[in-house]
Amino acid sequence: MSLVVRLKDFFLPKCKGDKLAKIEFRGVAHTSRLMTDSGEHLTLDQLFEWPIGRPIEPEETVSVALVLHSRLLPDRSIGHYIFPLQKVVKEGKLSLRDSLLDNNAKTLPATLSLEVRYTVPGADESLDGWSPDEGMDEERLLVDIQQNIANLEKSLTSNERRASWSHEQASTSRMIDKSPAPGRKRSSALRSMRSLIRLGKQRPPRDASSEDEERALLQGRSAVDGLVTPVGEQASSRAGSESSLESDNDSLLDLNSVDVTKKRLRVSHYQRTPPNLLKSQDFQLCITIIEARQLAGLNMDPVVCVQAGDQKKYTSVKESTNCPYYNEYFVFDFHMPPMMLFDKIITLSVLQSRSILRHNKMLGSFKLDVATVWSQPDHQFYHKWALLSDPDDFAGGPKGYLKCDISVIGKGDSVKVPPKSEKDEDDIEANLLLPEGVPVERQRARFIVRIYRADGLPKMNSSIMANVKRAFTGEVKDLVDPYVQVSFAGLTGKTSVKKNCYAPVWNEQIVFSEMFPPLCQRLKIQLRDNDQVNNTIIGTHFIDLKTISNDGEKGFLPTFGPAFIHLYGSTRDYSLLDEHANLNSGLGEGVSYRARLMVAIRTEITDNIDIAPSGVEVEPSYPITESNYGKNEEYFLFASIMDATMIEKKLGDKPLFFELSMGNAGNSLDGHNSSSQEIDEEEGDDYLDNVSADSACWQSTTPPVKPMTHDRLYYFLPYWDDKPCMYVRSVWPDYRRRMYNSNIIMRIVEKLEEGLLESNLQIEADSPNMEKTLKQTLEDLVFGCGKYLSISRCYLQGTAAGKTKLDRERMKLCVREIEHMASLARNLKALVTKNTIKERYKTTQSYLQRLRYLTEDPQHALPDIFLWLVSGGKRVAYQRLQAKDLIFSVVGEESGKDCGKVQTLLLKLPGKKGIGASGWVIQAKLRIYFWLGLTKHKKNFVTGLPAGYEVAQEIRNAERPRALPPSVIHFTDKHYFQLRAHMYQARSLIGSDASGLSDPYAQVVAGEWCKTTQVVDETLSPTWDELLVFPELMVCGLGEEIKKEPPNIVIEIFDQDKVGKSEFIGRAMAKPHVKLLSEPYEPPRFPPKLEWFEIHRGPDYAGELLAMFEMLEVDPGQLEFELPALPSPKDCLIPMTQDVGPILPVPPEIRPTLSKYRIEVLFWGLRDVKRVHLLTVDKPRVDIECAGHILHSSVITNAKRNPNFSTPVKFIDLELPEQELYCPPLTIRVVDCRSFGRYTLVGTHMINSIHRYLFNPVTKKQREAEERKKSAQLLNTADQLANSISTSNYIILDTDDTNIQLSKLAHTGPGTLQSKREKTESNRKRKMSMGAATDDDEDSKDWWTKYFASVEAMIEETKEAKKEEQERENQQNGAACGQMAEASSSHGHHEEKKKIKLGFKSAGNAAKMANKWSPKAMKHAKPKTALLKIFPSELESQPEFNTFKEWLQTFDLLRGKKTGEETEDESRVVGKFKGNIKVYQWPLPKDIDDHTIMGFDPQYGFFQGLPSSDPIHVLVRVYVVKGTDLHPMDLNGKADPYVVLQLGSKRISDKEHYISKQLNPVFGRCFEFEATFPQDSLLTVQVWDWDLVGSDDLIGETRIDLENRFYTRHRATCGLPNKYEEYGYNAWRDPMKPTQILAKLCKEGKLEAPSYFNGKVKVGSKTFGLNNDDPALMRGGKLLEEYLALAVLKRWEEFPRIGCKLVQEHVETRPLYNPDKPGIEQGKLEMWVDMFPMDMPLPGPPLDIAPRKPKSYELRIVIWNTDEVVLEDDAFFTGEKMSDIYVKGWLKGPEDCQYTDIHYRSLTGEGNFNWRFIFPFDYLVAEEKIVISRKESLFSWDETESKIPARLELQVWDADHFSADDFLGAITLDLNRFPRGAKSSKLCTLDMLKVDGSVPMVNIFKQKRVKGWWPFYIKKENEEMELTGKVEAEIHLLTHEEAEKNPAGMGRNEPDPLDKPNRPDASFMWFLNPFKSIRYIVWHNYKWTIIKGLIFTALAIMLLLFFYSVPGYTVKRILGA
Repeated sequence: MSLVVRLKDFFLPKCKGDKLAKIEFRGVAHTSRLMTDSGEHLTLDQLFEWPIGRPIEPEETVSVALVLHSRLLPDRSIGHYIFPLQKVVKEGKLSLRDSLLDNNAKTLPATLSLEVRYTVPGADESLDGWSPDEGMDEERLLVDIQQNIANLEKSLTSNERRASWSHEQASTSRMIDKSPAPGRKRSSALRSMRSLIRLGKQRPPRDASSEDEERALLQGRSAVDGLVTPVGEQASSRAGSESSLESDNDSLLDLNSVDVTKKRLRVSHYQRTPPNLLKSQDFQLCITIIEARQLAGLNMDPVVCVQAGDQKKYTSVKESTNCPYYNEYFVFDFHMPPMMLFDKIITLSVLQSRSILRHNKMLGSFKLDVATVWSQPDHQFYHKWALLSDPDDFAGGPKGYLKCDISVIGKGDSVKVPPKSEKDEDDIEANLLLPEGVPVERQRARFIVRIYRADGLPKMNSSIMANVKRAFTGEVKDLVDPYVQVSFAGLTGKTSVKKNCYAPVWNEQIVFSEMFPPLCQRLKIQLRDNDQVNNTIIGTHFIDLKTISNDGEKGFLPTFGPAFIHLYGSTRDYSLLDEHANLNSGLGEGVSYRARLMVAIRTEITDNIDIAPSGVEVEPSYPITESNYGKNEEYFLFASIMDATMIEKKLGDKPLFFELSMGNAGNSLDGHNSSSQEIDEEEGDDYLDNVSADSACWQSTTPPVKPMTHDRLYYFLPYWDDKPCMYVRSVWPDYRRRMYNSNIIMRIVEKLEEGLLESNLQIEADSPNMEKTLKQTLEDLVFGCGKYLSISRCYLQGTAAGKTKLDRERMKLCVREIEHMASLARNLKALVTKNTIKERYKTTQSYLQRLRYLTEDPQHALPDIFLWLVSGGKRVAYQRLQAKDLIFSVVGEESGKDCGKVQTLLLKLPGKKGIGASGWVIQAKLRIYFWLGLTKHKKNFVTGLPAGYEVAQEIRNAERPRALPPSVIHFTDKHYFQLRAHMYQARSLIGSDASGLSDPYAQVVAGEWCKTTQVVDETLSPTWDELLVFPELMVCGLGEEIKKEPPNIVIEIFDQDKVGKSEFIGRAMAKPHVKLLSEPYEPPRFPPKLEWFEIHRGPDYAGELLAMFEMLEVDPGQLEFELPALPSPKDCLIPMTQDVGPILPVPPEIRPTLSKYRIEVLFWGLRDVKRVHLLTVDKPRVDIECAGHILHSSVITNAKRNPNFSTPVKFIDLELPEQELYCPPLTIRVVDCRSFGRYTLVGTHMINSIHRYLFNPVTKKQREAEERKKSAQLLNTADQLANSISTSNYIILDTDDTNIQLSKLAHTGPGTLQSKREKTESNRKRKMSMGAATDDDEDSKDWWTKYFASVEAMIEETKEAKKEEQERENQQNGAACGQMAEASSSHGHHEEKKKIKLGFKSAGNAAKMANKWSPKAMKHAKPKTALLKIFPSELESQPEFNTFKEWLQTFDLLRGKKTGEETEDESRVVGKFKGNIKVYQWPLPKDIDDHTIMGFDPQYGFFQGLPSSDPIHVLVRVYVVKGTDLHPMDLNGKADPYVVLQLGSKRISDKEHYISKQLNPVFGRCFEFEATFPQDSLLTVQVWDWDLVGSDDLIGETRIDLENRFYTRHRATCGLPNKYEEYGYNAWRDPMKPTQILAKLCKEGKLEAPSYFNGKVKVGSKTFGLNNDDPALMRGGKLLEEYLALAVLKRWEEFPRIGCKLVQEHVETRPLYNPDKPGIEQGKLEMWVDMFPMDMPLPGPPLDIAPRKPKSYELRIVIWNTDEVVLEDDAFFTGEKMSDIYVKGWLKGPEDCQYTDIHYRSLTGEGNFNWRFIFPFDYLVAEEKIVISRKESLFSWDETESKIPARLELQVWDADHFSADDFLGAITLDLNRFPRGAKSSKLCTLDMLKVDGSVPMVNIFKQKRVKGWWPFYIKKENEEMELTGKVEAEIHLLTHEEAEKNPAGMGRNEPDPLDKPNRPDASFMWFLNPFKSIRYIVWHNYKWTIIKGLIFTALAIMLLLFFYSVPGYTVKRILGA
């Protein structure tokens, strides 16, 4: 479909210069070539084409502009011309000559001439219509089209540049939503998010391999991609982007025309559904609060509140610290649907603990939802730091960090501890608790949800009172009071309530303030009805923020609408007790349309400090003009029912009819409620309701018809020739583009899925065509992407790009993604080779996931369609269909997959009735035709109907929009078929009887007919071998159409019960093979082969059916002659109860061909058999049934005494199908032989496929061919591989492999190996320097030394494995040749390494070796710690041990009915059968070159060389090391665990050693049993919680099958240590030495005994020797033999025929489960089991693994001086700065705090103390933790042991007498790693606290004593550290014994007193020393003032006395006195 415009010429007088013409349609502009100035007449004659994806509307226009072109100046417009396309749409072409217009729309004296052509699908799309004289050949046309595409891309690129420029001009404050104009580009404000934030990856997660591969592919793209040809260049150049989407083929066909030969797959109506999100399940949310750091504030008492949903739990309060350590574990149990759980909000809040009278103060909090945790790898965050922020103080920045683990555990999930990361766990920035891709710096955002209006609401109140009120007052009111409630991130906002309104208008906005990106993804919108008693929900809708936003350079913030949300729920009829009310909450599929709601969502990022605190605000909002976002269009929905069959018996009595509805349109029972409120005239258009109440717009129901039946099994409606029709007209906004976009991508997805399925089948079968198939799949993907882009690009501009911002952004996203996908697929196709096909297949699968993400549009387009079956005026059954699957488009790719097609619908019961047993039954089966489209496209509504109908007048008038469609379609073309159902057998059916078996029969339903097979009694794998013939089946339509799309056959399997109704087992759907009259019945098509069809019961798998169905067309007059003959009937052995006619068998040509097979069975024994009918099972027998043959075991005479069989091996010969596909299942039945010849069935086990037990022997010829092939491959790879040491008979052993990594690093070559070894050694040294001080003497080592060393080795091993995996993935991304080269080079390095091992390279090496072995060197050499293997899961689950079932399998015996409930189904297990089965063709080939599991010749039977089945006495030792993450059982969030063991009748309880208040207890206990196998074979280890009052609670248990371990070839009785030592912590504990074990294994494998000579050992044909530098060579004698034997045992799996991996010394980690919470892990238990036969020498005493007692230490800290302490106070008299300094510190906690005395009146910040702190503590060296034992409260029964890090806290304070002391600064020193003290005060700076490795660190446990200066600091609000003082201290660590020998007093007390500090005289307390105060305060500061005052006073007195005495003295002198 395209629009082509040909610009012929221009007439332009008096205008000089070069001209250009620009022509534009739908926003896409083309530019003509340059027209040089050649006079007034300019001839152009150029063609312009627009490929279009949707039809042209008559009102659309094309604009032409003529411009004057200048190289230096901008182009100047001459004139323009705009013409509408109305005539073009009608006639298809247009030719005109007209005048140009200027900018003022005035006519110019200039004209243009042009022609237009519009081609639509079905029309001739070639351009032959143009006259030949125009000279437009095809080549020229092709060039012009390419030029136009280049122009199109150029215009797109320029638009993007323009938009990005405008983005830089925009400011964040303009993000407030305004109604965007239709043609406007993306909002510049939201576009600025590129600079603000990068969202996490919103696409489905890809694994690292696919990302690396993608990067490699992108680098391989052509450099031409994306280039655009400039206008001025020659026209023959191609656009690069077009070539980038081309296929490798020369010509591409339309997607619909590509004829893909599809492999006939199994037909299954049901799809495997993901886990049911609506079914309630058990979940555990586990949160560990480890510690907090950098909390904002000083000297606080923090407590953490953990809230999940409505549940709150608190940690303990930590006093006087801002970096508290908690390590507390919390578990929240939930029983709810996953959908509800994922919306729960997890809030972690740190609070400042206050007194009882005041509330705790919030310091900071962190929020995320459970869905975010669930989406993480293994559903957990491990050791991550949550960034705390204050919701009310956003501008304040981070308030601290909280380290925690968060995990969600569902049923069957195992808790995995992630490998230790390379990142330092203390590096907060690198380990933040954020999903991948979410930035560290999150910002504050406002999420604005605008609620505009709603309509179509249902009645929500009773109408009785309303009718009474109306009778009295005449007032009419709507019976609903709606309001909208929005929930997001734990916050909820509500609009106002609109009283009595079916069409409420709110125009309000709800604003949520939250961090962006939010860690809560779902937003819930509920429309509710306000009620005085209880607010009820009308409908619920969820919006996932991931679907309405995108990250990346061109991403966009969350945005939505304005758009209507369609709400669904229960049926619209109001009732007080609504049985489907939960559907309105979004729990389940809504069964009816409820309302629609106009909503918009916008996001504003803001850095404004004045923003409102976190919360919800409701504000008024401006109304919008809805027509701007989509004009209303009338839609036409048509349906015609071809047939209605399989109607349930209950519905057969009353007439039935069907109702079709879309929204409220078509709902004839309880649909539209007209509102009493009138809408203003001017608002009438905006508030146009979707439908009117007048039913003239639809005929939505069929006429009521009473069902009929032929057999009273199922009913049908007699729609034989006349098919009833329904139609609905309704008005909705035009959002078809959303559906079209999804449909095109869905077609690509379906095509890719089909190709991947085909590729997978071929890869599994190793087909030679697999490479070609995958390449074709990728080719189809490239072609599909290209098709999408060609259609979609037309919609990227103008109004067609989308009505809302999200529409436009999604369209751009889809185009980008699919263009990217096409490029990747094209490059990947080139890399597909036979060697890499599996990796390429996985990569292609990742493309499928990415495409699926694009298919669902979050904005609704049209409401869903409902089809209801109505009986007796009540809705009975329904089916819901999506509008996008039915929508019509003139472009085929955009139409829905079911539009204009006949499809099969199975109607189901609504709500909860449709779940469970009632939902298994089909209510009705319909074959129905649907069409949905605009009314103007109504002419197409019958195009997809099956041909052969009578064209009625209504169908002829289909083109007229208002003409009524037909009410009935009459079919005249009918075909009659005979259906033959070949029912052969079924397998693995569901047990429906109490015995666990069924009595199955099958019902085959074809159209209105139903036939039944015979009943096969007591089996789950019935073989019916019946041919059911349906004589006359009528199908309407053309024969070829019927052959292409035959009607489905339904097969239902039932269990016949003697009393009551038959029980439903399952259902299968099948497509028959159709043979028309004109076709012969001959190969290859006929007869078809039998096929397996999957049987389902509801969503559950219920078995498989082997059958075939063929429809043979017949002519009613000649039935006898045209069909293949029927087989002869079976002989009826059972008398028939009713006349069912002869029973026909399946014809021989259809049956599978048979061969002779032998089934050999090992009958070992029965275990844990429960009572049957209250009686114990004493004499059981096992029967193995296959294809009607039964093999009986011997009878166990006394099951209590010995439950093993006396005759263990038996076999049976029988005939089985040659093709494994058709092999019948095996049934294991156990019966109890009781008195009087009675047999009681105990239980059964079904083996559906014998593939696992089938043995295909390898002959000598096959073996030789394989070896030749291998040798050829080795020669091709590298010549030296032929002479590889590993294939020679001399093998080098390594007795010391404690360094596990060395063997794994062998491939990296000698240089790398050496460097890695050195690196590992340096790392180890560094860690040892950090670790605790341990003596290197062997005597000081114990089992825990080995354990902790092994934990470290396991962490290193995990890291290396991770690195290797990454390297492997990187290698896989390269080409195959590169991989081969790397492999050969690495092998060369491997060989080099081995050669180095063989001997000395030079004399220098020999000298070094001699020095190494010298006695002096040996004396100083430090022996390495022996290691054991720590398995992170159960021992039997390790892949190398094959679950210890290599020859002894365990089969669960089932009894009872399968209900579908997991808990009930688990209780069906009544016992276990131990044995094995082998199936092989008999006789075996003579030249067989193969062996049995035990290494013997299979000609003499498979089960040779097995141990005796007689009872054996065994000593069992169970070592329980420790428990981790146990489920809390007490109210305080803790448990008091202890261990209970049970083996057979013996039970050991360790209750007296319970561990108080601990969830990670270290048990360190060994328990001994004397057991007898087989009676005591199952060991149960339980962990219980001790309770002071009441009964103890079971925490969890684990079960171990000891018998399988005892008899396995892997020798799991006692693990082999890595080293052989005779004494010490690693002493050999097995009573058999390595030499004895090796000799025994050789004897059992029929090898010669091993011989030892000259430091070598010969076993069989291989000789083993040690390395020349192995220290074991120095030992010699018997000890050397033991070393050699142990080294051989560790490589026992390398021996052919008899070799297997032997179990090494280990600790296994077993999950604990509680029977009350099945499948949910309750913690883990580390343990191992040793077993020793009692008939052999007994072992030594058990290992002592008692928990290490903490070592007692005493830490002495002398505070000498302080300096530069900040001066906090002002002097009372003088006002000068000073501080009264004192220092306090603690180790265990603030309650352990010690203080120095006070240095008063420090004026310089200097303080002198000479004060000693003494802290005694108990310390666990290996764990680096201080152990504290104390009672938690006054009422605690016993002490609780807790472990905290060894951290010393020192703080400096200013003492105040009349107010609280002032905190000045602090420092925290980790005693295992703290900075070395500075030598002087000047050198002491904050740089000492850096953790980047630049500062030397000290370990006090190594250094013992250290002295220096350390800085005090506080953290400012901006997280910067401020120096507030310095302290000179001496830290001295002593053991308890040393402290007793050298006692010291606290402070300055005896013994060993410290000198008094030399403090200044001014240091005193002023009010206690008044004289000193006068001297040092008054005199010191006012000395000169006082002196001056005294002098002045003296002078004044003297003057006063002088003047006082002068007159008298003068008188005296005068008088002469």
